[in-house]
Amino acid sequence: MEFPTFDLKGKTALVTGATRSIGKALALGLANAGADVVVVGRTKDACANTAEEIRAMGRRALAVPADVTDQAAVEAMVEQAEAAFGRIDILINNAGAAVTRAAEDVTMEEWDQVVNVDLRGAFMVAQAVGRVMIRQRSGRIINTVSVYGYTGGKLVIPYAAAKGGLAMVTKSLALEWARYNINVNALVPGYIVTEINQKEFENEKVYNSIVRKIPLRRLGRVEDIIGSVVYLASDASNYVTGAVIAADGGWLAE
Repeated sequence: MEFPTFDLKGKTALVTGATRSIGKALALGLANAGADVVVVGRTKDACANTAEEIRAMGRRALAVPADVTDQAAVEAMVEQAEAAFGRIDILINNAGAAVTRAAEDVTMEEWDQVVNVDLRGAFMVAQAVGRVMIRQRSGRIINTVSVYGYTGGKLVIPYAAAKGGLAMVTKSLALEWARYNINVNALVPGYIVTEINQKEFENEKVYNSIVRKIPLRRLGRVEDIIGSVVYLASDASNYVTGAVIAADGGWLAE
C-alpha cells in the first residue's frame, strides 16, 4: 500500500495573479510544499518581489509580467516558463477582476473587462498550459472560482457570470483532458480577508452581514485555502478531477 504524499519537490507551478492577495499566498504555499514557481502578474516589479520571496524560501522562481487577456502575451508567458523549467506541472488560474455595481448600471465596457479576465483569460491560460501538459501526459490545473459562481450575488453580475462559466470550463476540461492524465479542479474560496478588502470589513455592518451567512461564523484567512490547493496540486489527489473544493467556511452548504 502506498500512502499519499503532498510533497511538490521537483514540480513546477505557474500561478497567475500571483503578486498579491490570494494568488501570492498560493504561490508561497506551493513553494513551501517544494514547488518551483512561475510568478505571473501585470506589474514587473510586483512579480519580481514575489519571486524574490520564493527564492528566499530555497525554491527557484521566474517572474513573468503578462496580461492574461492578451493571447500573444499568454503564449509567450507559457513558452518562457517551459524554456526556463522544462515543464509545467501545476497551473493555478487565479488572475481576476470584479466590478461592484447594480445590474442596471453595468456598462458593456465593465462587463467585458471582468469577463475577459475571469473567463476568457482563464480559458486562454488553461488552453496554452494544457498544450504543454498534453505533451507531458500529466498535469494539474486548479481554477479559482467563487461562491458567487454557484449562488449568484447582488451587485456582482459580471463576476458571478464569469466565475459560473469558469466552473463549467473546469468540468469540461476535466472530461476532455482526463485521457492525458491532466486533473482539472476548481477551488472556491469564501470571503477571505486580504489587503485589498481589509478596510471594507472594518465596517461592522458589512462584517456582520457577511459573517452571518458563514456557518463557521468567521471570515477566512489566506492560510485557510493553501492546504486545499497543495492537496489538488499533489499526488494525494490523483483520483480527483472535475471536482469543486470549497474553502468557504460552509457557505455553499447552507
